[in-house]
Amino acid sequence: MRHFDHIDAARRKHLFYRHPRPFGRHDDPDVLAVALGATLYCPATRPALAADIERAARRGVMSMVVCLEDAIADDEVEAGEANLVAHLRTLHAASGTGGAEVPLLFVRVRDPRQIGDLVERLGGAAELVTGFVLPKFTASGGGAFLDALEEAADRSGLRLMAMPVIESPEAVYAETRAEMLHDVARLLAKHRSRILAVRLGATDMSAAYGLRRPPDLTIYDIGPVAGVICDVVNILGRADGTGHVVTGPVWEYFSQGERMFKPQLRQSPFERQRAAPLRQRLITSDLDGLIREVHLDKANGLTGKTVIHPSHVAAVHALSVVTHEEYSDAADILGVAGGGAMASSYANKMNEAKPHRAWAQRLMLRARVFGVAAEGVTFVELLEAADSR
Repeated sequence: MRHFDHIDAARRKHLFYRHPRPFGRHDDPDVLAVALGATLYCPATRPALAADIERAARRGVMSMVVCLEDAIADDEVEAGEANLVAHLRTLHAASGTGGAEVPLLFVRVRDPRQIGDLVERLGGAAELVTGFVLPKFTASGGGAFLDALEEAADRSGLRLMAMPVIESPEAVYAETRAEMLHDVARLLAKHRSRILAVRLGATDMSAAYGLRRPPDLTIYDIGPVAGVICDVVNILGRADGTGHVVTGPVWEYFSQGERMFKPQLRQSPFERQRAAPLRQRLITSDLDGLIREVHLDKANGLTGKTVIHPSHVAAVHALSVVTHEEYSDAADILGVAGGGAMASSYANKMNEAKPHRAWAQRLMLRARVFGVAAEGVTFVELLEAADSR
């Protein structure tokens, strides 16, 4: 699989200086964690689940989570499990004949016992599952999930990855947060080979204070939750070799509502590309807020995004492409041995080889899976191409 493969080859040639490279579910976890991109969540009870997964893949979705936890009612769990098993078996049979496109698939469980049970019930179709999403993750309860995952992997012979979700009250409340996150860091270190990425449950974090982010604001405007994100990155997302990829929290809006503030997308970039209709479509779908939040995610050290509607995917992926300027800076920084400072190739900033090296290394990994935009190609062009329907 490869990002932007759903775009016409001639158009890709115009858009990219360096094209995205292919990847697969058996690649290095460091690559897969970045390649997740916009991870689309869907309830396990979807009646046409297999068709939904194939349709999402054709629209450029590279990772999906089939949810058996908060996305479905408590009395729907048994039906959701049966539906998931049936549809993944259907997909597996189709993929064996070359007829099914399947993204990286994860299952969000609500109980550790579901992991082994589902792997067993799926049989051969379990090879479509890249891993499991572990909700309400804490050091006290998370060990049972990770042990169940290890056992299921050993029994099936599959490489099954984990994505724990930080969202519990212990992670939110100030008096318990630091100790809890440090305990989680120690637990994850023991299972490092299984941890693909750490996810943020901003909806549950907000719920701890009776809050809900409106579409006009980003999660970083919600002070209590922004503080939690800061601490998670501080403890679990460090660039010293101990940290993990931390993914951006969910964007939960996908239709127009009453607006309190002006649109957050400037007109001029769209006018230069004669893409005013695209700008209007983004605004009426409340996606201008998503675009701003993804910018802030990247600035705060987060990679990828949880989304709940296919219309979100193109924006997240377009913003994940490395710009030609960023790539030039990173290449200059990594090309210098022994430190020192230099003017950037674009002659608009100072690059310092030592303090900017970790940033450059991370950026080059993103360039590998999302590509590097051609010189002069903007986010607007990338979004217009990725969003074409």
